[in-house]
Amino acid sequence: MREKDIEEYLRKKVKAAGGKAYKFESPGNDGVPDRLVVFPGNNIYFVELKAPGKKPRPLQVKQMRDLENFDCRVGVFDSKEKVDNFIKLVSQGEI
Repeated sequence: MREKDIEEYLRKKVKAAGGKAYKFESPGNDGVPDRLVVFPGNNIYFVELKAPGKKPRPLQVKQMRDLENFDCRVGVFDSKEKVDNFIKLVSQGEI
């Protein structure tokens, strides 16, 4: 499975759960997460997608750490199962 497939799966699952998964690009800031996921009630998440078993590059880790230092919620998903778990936790109000 490719990263692109997981990203498309995330987009569809977020939409079905009542949210939006915006493609996130920030010119001049390489390594930012792939998607900005927004659900009603000010539930906002930055999401990095990876192919199964792949890990974020050092610059991506730095960018995610910087976001976390601003109290932003950040996740890395490399499978459809991790996307499903994320949607479940958001739907149940656990994250």
